[in-house]
Amino acid sequence: MIPLSVLDLATVASGSTPAQALTDTISMAGVVERLGYTRMWVAEHHGMPAVASSAPAVLIAHLAQATSTLRVGSGGVMLPNHSPLVIAEQFGTLEALHPGRIDLGLGRAPGTDQVTARALRRVQAVGGRDAADTFPDDVVELIQYLLPREGAPGHPAAVPGSGYLPEVWLLGSSLFSAQLAGMIGLPFSFAYHFAPQLLDAALETYRSNFRPSILHDSPRAMVAVTVLCAPTEDEARWLSGSSALSTLQLRTGRLGALPSPEEAEAYSFTPAERAIVDEQMSSHVIGTPSTVFEGLVRLQERTQADELMISTRMHSYEARARSLTLVAEAWGLESVESA
Repeated sequence: MIPLSVLDLATVASGSTPAQALTDTISMAGVVERLGYTRMWVAEHHGMPAVASSAPAVLIAHLAQATSTLRVGSGGVMLPNHSPLVIAEQFGTLEALHPGRIDLGLGRAPGTDQVTARALRRVQAVGGRDAADTFPDDVVELIQYLLPREGAPGHPAAVPGSGYLPEVWLLGSSLFSAQLAGMIGLPFSFAYHFAPQLLDAALETYRSNFRPSILHDSPRAMVAVTVLCAPTEDEARWLSGSSALSTLQLRTGRLGALPSPEEAEAYSFTPAERAIVDEQMSSHVIGTPSTVFEGLVRLQERTQADELMISTRMHSYEARARSLTLVAEAWGLESVESA
């Protein structure tokens, strides 16, 4: 079976706090490592009450310190919000402290709304160009900072940075990022968990445009998918109510902490709201271990992905840990204890 990995957003559940969400994510890293997952990524989002992973580099440092073999990284850093040199220094530092275990996934979106994006102050001064317009150049510049100095002429030194190269991925939910990842020879992770319609086209675009680079000589594709697993179908569907109501809140601009299943059960969805939720959740893999196993196998056969990354947003830490455990057992991951 291909490797499985985990995407975590340091989810803030209703009735909880960002501090507790961060503590849970750090604890979850130990669970993920013991279960035999390959890597755990955290994603940069801003201004979202349900997401506490707004500073990936800071959180990754804690995740790496709390584990010993698990790869940890960003899924991703939204590069338009940052200077490439600063990100090179941050992740060069992480790689120097935890060699061979750091991933740097890069995204093109700001990870927030336009008001918050402006507050991040990454609009170019010359010509008023938005930082997203310079994303391809910024990715190349960032990699140059991380390469050994002889491979980065004309750039200032990143210390740490130069020679401390994490595993760099491009993330995307569009054909733009897929094409760019192929053209500059980087691994590509597609966000099937929130952009399912473009999955097949994006992977075909990536592979057909792939050019070998000094970092990778062949394409390497990952697919991120939402997975919710429980001992019974009924319980899995009930637990997924949190995602359903959260999806509706996000799509209608009513942001808040992740609702509980009880809150979701008490909410009366209109037919139009139910249609929004059903469309968004149509790509989710929800059910018992056998149902989830079959769903992931179908996704891998469809995409020929080299790795699947599962996102499990449930209201309680215990439900998330149990879901990840059931999936790992069904997939046949080798736990650290038995290795």
